[in-house]
Amino acid sequence: MIAALLRRDLGLLLPGGRGGGGILPLLFFLAVAMLYPFAVGPDAQLLARTGGGVIWVAALLAAILPLEKLVAGDLEAGVVDQLHLRGISEEWAMASRLLAHWLAFAPLLLLATLPAAALLGLDADTTRTVLLAAVGLAVAALTASLRGGAALAGLMVIPLAVPILIFGAGALGRPDPAALLLTAAISLGLCAVTPFIAGAALRARPNTAACAGPWGSR
Repeated sequence: MIAALLRRDLGLLLPGGRGGGGILPLLFFLAVAMLYPFAVGPDAQLLARTGGGVIWVAALLAAILPLEKLVAGDLEAGVVDQLHLRGISEEWAMASRLLAHWLAFAPLLLLATLPAAALLGLDADTTRTVLLAAVGLAVAALTASLRGGAALAGLMVIPLAVPILIFGAGALGRPDPAALLLTAAISLGLCAVTPFIAGAALRARPNTAACAGPWGSR
């Protein structure tokens, strides 16, 4: 059942799937990388010095874009309730969605980082660091995708992503891998707790059909 749920989630989240895929966030990510040199000028040293941080921020903003559709459709269609009736807990359902979102979004984001790094004139070491760290942003974004709309999700994910941005950006300026390792540890920690936070949030959501009363159909 879990494998079938993962296949369904991948079908929804992959580019071209019914959920819209990850093409729009990737285009947004590349658009930021292309527009930034026009904003600051053609100074190669300035672009190389600041380009890594720009890619980090662009990856964070791109990861926020698909959050609204990650679970809203299933909640409206009653899929989560049906899975619960079939013995699949909310934690398992959200763990499947977490893995599917990573498989559908993170590898494409990593590939998009290569042309973005070329546009900003980043060297190989900086590009490699950004490639490893961008995964952490995609995973951290999931912790804000479980309740509310896109605006609320964005407000929730930015504080969670601040430690990742701080330590990840620090890894760009120093050869010491400690900052990058700490970034990876934070990402893995968020990945581990997300299904449990998500399951609790889904169970705590109000039953709008019951609360609407006789006026719910108006």
